[in-house]
Amino acid sequence: MTTAATRPVRIGVQIAPQHAEYAHIRETAAELEELGADILFNWDHFYPLSGEPDGLHFESWTMLAALAEQTNRVEIGALVNCNSYRNANLQADMARTIDHISAKDTGVGRFIFGTGSGWFERDYDEYGYEFGTVGQRLDALAEALPVIEDRWGKLNPAPTRKIPVLIGGGGEKKTLRIVAKHADIWHSFGDAATLERKLGILAEHGESVGRDTSQIEISTEIGKATPAEAEEKLALGATLFTVGLSGPKYDTARVADWLAWRDEKNS
Repeated sequence: MTTAATRPVRIGVQIAPQHAEYAHIRETAAELEELGADILFNWDHFYPLSGEPDGLHFESWTMLAALAEQTNRVEIGALVNCNSYRNANLQADMARTIDHISAKDTGVGRFIFGTGSGWFERDYDEYGYEFGTVGQRLDALAEALPVIEDRWGKLNPAPTRKIPVLIGGGGEKKTLRIVAKHADIWHSFGDAATLERKLGILAEHGESVGRDTSQIEISTEIGKATPAEAEEKLALGATLFTVGLSGPKYDTARVADWLAWRDEKNS
């Protein structure tokens, strides 16, 4: 059984698909793979989340398929997919297809199914989705995940591996229960004290659903954190740390610094 004590530290990079031409995003992904990043993420939105609201922006899943073909080693996924935008069976089939595209060299896919319940109201309004309430969107995610998992068992060809499920969010009543039931990776937010409290709540949900939550990899965003602050989370069990980059200039120098930190911790 893999636990935090036996997992290596990994560095993910979220390439925000905003304020840059796609050629620059492609070049950035190639540079990050060459630098040694472990995972490349984008996000699943239709408009920028910062800067000019109507600035350049690209769609998530089609980009992930392109990155699957372009790259050779890194894992790829969305941080995170919005469950509301595509029905569950379609999500499963798209994930399986990208899994196979990414398996071009080894026969084993590199796709991570990162997902969440959705929150950016403009996406919903502009593209004609019903926004509803937070509770309704979380209930829809809870209903979709078993359907997705069941569809993976029916597809021909099947996925090349057990596709890892990453769930983002920290809601203590619903989200962490969904994480306890379905996630291979939980993406968390907040400082070390917040993480410590929520890990306790996650463990309680694990007991109620019959899951040892130490099997779940703990992910967190780096944001403006210092190495000392990251090490506080590392001590609590976080092993996947993600740097966020946005166009028009993707500052990959920050990533190089964190990769050096990773290598020091894994030595």
